[in-house]
Amino acid sequence: MNGGTDLLGVVSSLLGPGGGSAVDPVEAAARVAWSALVEPGDAVGGLLVQGLGAERSFALVRAAVDDGPELLVESCRDAGLPGAESPSVLTGAVAEALARWGPRLGRVDVLAALDAARAVGARLLVPGAAGWPRAVDDLGPHAPIVLWTRTGRRADGPAVAVVGSRANTVAGAEATAEITSVAADRGCTVVSGGAYGIDATAHRVAVAAGTPTLAVLAGGIDQLYPAGNFELLRNVARQGALLAESPPGTRPTRWRFLARNRLIAALGAATVVVEAGARSGALNTAHHAAQLGRSVFAVPGAFSSSASVGCHRLVAEGRAQIVVHPEDPVDTVLGRSRHATPGRGRSSSSGTPVLAGREDPEVLRVLDALGRRALGEQELAARSGMSFAEVADALALAELQGLVVHGVGGWTRA
Repeated sequence: MNGGTDLLGVVSSLLGPGGGSAVDPVEAAARVAWSALVEPGDAVGGLLVQGLGAERSFALVRAAVDDGPELLVESCRDAGLPGAESPSVLTGAVAEALARWGPRLGRVDVLAALDAARAVGARLLVPGAAGWPRAVDDLGPHAPIVLWTRTGRRADGPAVAVVGSRANTVAGAEATAEITSVAADRGCTVVSGGAYGIDATAHRVAVAAGTPTLAVLAGGIDQLYPAGNFELLRNVARQGALLAESPPGTRPTRWRFLARNRLIAALGAATVVVEAGARSGALNTAHHAAQLGRSVFAVPGAFSSSASVGCHRLVAEGRAQIVVHPEDPVDTVLGRSRHATPGRGRSSSSGTPVLAGREDPEVLRVLDALGRRALGEQELAARSGMSFAEVADALALAELQGLVVHGVGGWTRA
């Protein structure tokens, strides 16, 4: 990583007051380079950065793309990284990662990302710097490598994540408003994804109540999406904060929406799902929250409502507690904050998938292609006879449904 004086000065300035002295600006710049290289939640990239350091691992990756992965693999073994005990698995995971990263490597431009962030008044957050939300560290190798933020007010209190259907009912909006109002009255930060529907309602109520609220974006910190919520997201930035892990300029995609859900789940001490259809992304957030041991609540509507199918299944399968009173999620969060009790959410491994994903023919073909060992998307495409794009879409849907997980070696059944 080439740390020029101008580059390091910009990094230090974007880390904010006290941030530059708390972290090594060269390491911070290398983390920015990594964030431009990998997609959110890339486990191999996360392990390399955590185990070898951002600057060293990035230099090793650059060398590996040109000279082969031997030195990188050897460095991983010497550092005792998870998976190093199986050289063939480690070598395969590294080789697949290099194939993913190679096409982007020549386009990584750290200074351009920093300048774009500075143009919209964003700050850079890295582990150890002021303002880094330590709750995301619970994601392990899937934790964000950096975060970008636009903030007008620091949120220090316990947080409740509120997510749900984009096409909510009136009853769903009313339930969201009540739960969010209670959270605001009790001093909790409200976390959501800035989308239409339940997300927007939660943010609007929090802004109106004067309580901090966080919106986690699926693209860059300069991409206020959806366009219809532009002014709302600007208000969120003034009232609380916008957070993004992809570099400025990154457009939101279906995969990145799914990936950002893990951050919403990690930031909230409890996650509340207010209405969710059979394929709602809010179910993906609930899945991540349960995996992290966070409490999960659901607010189902009428059993005949398609907007509540997902919530009904969460409750029926014991994956979520039903909200009987608007104070229920906040009581759990505050009790947890005071007493540090473990979350009551159930891991997805203890039950059946939220959705009947095997009814989808493309998901079925991908599941059939998965064996006992982890596989990459290229191998899955070859085994299933599907295109790479079809495999990627099927895996995204299967992950949303809790049927598959992505780890160091690739994709496996959940």
